Amino acid sequence: MKKVLITGGAGFIGSHLADELLKKGYAVRALDCLSEQVHGVDKSRPEYLSSDVELSTGDVRDPAAVKKALEGIDAVYHFAAAVGVGQSMYEIENYIDVNCRGTAVLLEALIERPVERLVVASSMSIYGEGRYRTKQGSICDTAAREIEDLRKGRWEPMGFSGESLSPVPTPESKPPSIASVYALTKYDQEKMCLVAGRAYNIPTVAMRFFNVYGPRQASSNPYTGVLAIFSARFLNGKAPLIYEDGLQQRDFVNVRDVAYACSLALECPAAAYSSFNVGSGQSYSILEIAERMGKVFGKKIAPEVIGKYRVGDIRHCFADISLARKALGYEPRVTLEEGIVELAGWLEGRVALDKVAEASRELAGRGLTI
Repeated sequence: MKKVLITGGAGFIGSHLADELLKKGYAVRALDCLSEQVHGVDKSRPEYLSSDVELSTGDVRDPAAVKKALEGIDAVYHFAAAVGVGQSMYEIENYIDVNCRGTAVLLEALIERPVERLVVASSMSIYGEGRYRTKQGSICDTAAREIEDLRKGRWEPMGFSGESLSPVPTPESKPPSIASVYALTKYDQEKMCLVAGRAYNIPTVAMRFFNVYGPRQASSNPYTGVLAIFSARFLNGKAPLIYEDGLQQRDFVNVRDVAYACSLALECPAAAYSSFNVGSGQSYSILEIAERMGKVFGKKIAPEVIGKYRVGDIRHCFADISLARKALGYEPRVTLEEGIVELAGWLEGRVALDKVAEASRELAGRGLTI
C-alpha cells in the first residue's frame, strides 16, 4: 500500500482528495495547521475528515513538522496555502510567508527525502485575464483593463486598437499575467515545485484549479469561493453582493471532480513535469450563478450588483481542459445543477457566519475597490 501525504489535507479540497485516495486503496496522512479562518477558533479535527486519515497537526513552514510528516511517505500533494485574492492584497507578508516560504520548506525536506511523485495545487489566477479572440479571428493573450475605464464602468477589456474582444477557453499555453499577490504566490508555488522536481528527479505535476465549489467549503470565510460566499448570504437572508455588472464569466468545477483529476495526476507517468487546467470546461456568469443558487436554496432574494471593481479581479477566464482529457483521461462528472443541489443539502441546518460586508468594508477602506 502506497502512503500519501497531503499538506492542507484537512481542508476543503484536501479532504475530498483524501476520500478519493482512500477509495483507491492508498493510505493517507494529512499535515494541516487547522487555520482559524478555515476551521474556526477551536481548531479541532473537522468532522468531515475520514477517520482513516492520519492527521498530523502542524505548519508547513515548520521544518520539523514537515520532516516528521514525510516519514514513510511515497507521494506528496502540496495543497497547503493561504487562499483569497482580495485578502492577499493587504496581508501580503502572510501570503508570501505561507505560500512561498511554506513551499520552500517542503521542497528542502523533499530534497533530503525524495518521493515518487509531487503534485502541487496551482490556480487559474496565474493567467490573469483569460484568452480572447478578436472580431478578425486572431487570438489575444494580452488583454488588460485600464483603471480609468473601470472607474467609468467599462468592464470589458479591449484590444490594442480599441476593438471589442470575445472570451474563449483558456489553455495551459497562455502566458501568465499576474494580477494579485495571491496569483503571484500560486505561480511561485507551481514554478518552485516544477524546477526543484526536475533538479532532484522528483516527478512533479501542477494542477491549475479553476473555481472549485462543493460541500466542506468554509461558508463563513469571506475570501473563499464565490458559491460558498453566496451561500452564506442566502443562509442569512441577505442578497449576494456582486462586483462590476455580474456578467464576468468563470469556470465552476465541483470538488469531487477536482479530487478525481488529482488522483489521476498521481497515477499517470506521462503527466510528470506538466501543468494541467482542472475545470468543468463550461462558463457561467456570476449573476447567473447567484440566480441559480437562489432557486435551489428557495430564496427569492435578488442579488445586489454594486457596480464596483475589486483590485486584483479579472473579467473573464474559463478553462480549456482538452490537455487534461488527453493526457490524464480526466472528464468532469458533476454538473453545475447537481453540484449546487448537493451544496445546498450539505449546508442545510448549518450556521454560516456572514462576514461578507465586513470584508467588503475592509477592501474599500484600503482603497482596493473602485
